[in-house]
Amino acid sequence: MLTPRQIFQQYVAQTSTTPLMIEVERAEGVYMYGPQGKKYLDLISGISVSSLGHSHPHIVRAVQDQAAKYMHLMVYGEFVAAPQTALAEALIRILPETLNSVYFTNSGAEAVEGAMKLAKRHTGKTQFVHFRGSYHGSTQGALSLIGDEYFKRAFRPLLPDILELEYGSTDDLMQITTQTAAVVIDPVQAESGVTIPTADYMRALRQRCIATGTLLIMDEIQTAFGRCGSMFTFEQYGIVPDILLLAKAFGGGMPLGAFIADRRIMQDLTDNPVLGHITTFGGHPVSCAAGLAALQVLQENNLIADVERKGQLFESKLRHPKIRSVHRKGLMMALEFASFEQNKRIIDTCLSEGVLTDWFLFAPQSLRIGPPLIITDAEIDRACGIILNAVERC
Repeated sequence: MLTPRQIFQQYVAQTSTTPLMIEVERAEGVYMYGPQGKKYLDLISGISVSSLGHSHPHIVRAVQDQAAKYMHLMVYGEFVAAPQTALAEALIRILPETLNSVYFTNSGAEAVEGAMKLAKRHTGKTQFVHFRGSYHGSTQGALSLIGDEYFKRAFRPLLPDILELEYGSTDDLMQITTQTAAVVIDPVQAESGVTIPTADYMRALRQRCIATGTLLIMDEIQTAFGRCGSMFTFEQYGIVPDILLLAKAFGGGMPLGAFIADRRIMQDLTDNPVLGHITTFGGHPVSCAAGLAALQVLQENNLIADVERKGQLFESKLRHPKIRSVHRKGLMMALEFASFEQNKRIIDTCLSEGVLTDWFLFAPQSLRIGPPLIITDAEIDRACGIILNAVERC
């Protein structure tokens, strides 16, 4: 009889030749547990998904209650489903007034695809601008916007009329013209190793988009819901995007994404053609119930207020001559080392000591830290001790 690990290797499609092969039996709070009781402190939150930790009791109850009422009903957009309407209303209450129409999707990549279609339909233009070092998903349209050729070359040709600019370069913004349908940008570039733009740059981008009639699409799939120290990171720059993309932490551990725009923009998907964008499972009632519960926990426990302090605590403890640089926004953090090989040794050593970290797609020499927002000071202290010990040994 095959073991679960053998079944995983033989029957589950593999995305790399060296998967971590961690078998998880259960997960709770900031910890995951293997079949033999091995305990892992999770410092990456499923890449910013489990921001409230694993199996948060309030979210679990919401999932159980909704599953007992009903799950799938009909293709999204046809039935009035209470979990969808409740979550949409809760979102609109905390967003600027021009972000008032929510289209629910299953994932971040689907949110990107829907937003691209909406931008083309609304503006009548086809050019998209993205930035070197950006990551927006792996589907065909989203892949066209990835700012790293290594991940694109095997799948070309991709979408035409795509322009790549240098992230943070004000001079490059002049390449955005009246022929540009939309600019797609991260408020913080995670996969390039936590690259943080200046507020002046983001405001200049916003003004250039206004001047050229270009839609600004803000990809907050990895940064929203407190990860960077505010509910939405664009708030810290004093700007408002035309379309906002959400996913990851949005579903509280369940698959859920969204693109959000003004109603006057979003209505372009409802006619000519009818069903201009459609999804079977987007806004699944159980996922929406989980998303609403996650938002309630985030707000009622005022977790965001402590994010920056916890980030500073990590940063103050993680000092070592082998750490070349530290890049951080809230509880999104990158430790840069001399090479990927050194970083991988550190990651593997941490894993053997029960701390799960990772690297970044476009900055493999940098170690990723993005723990659940509920992590305690004592857990931060323990994690940093294990990381520093691994750094010293590697």
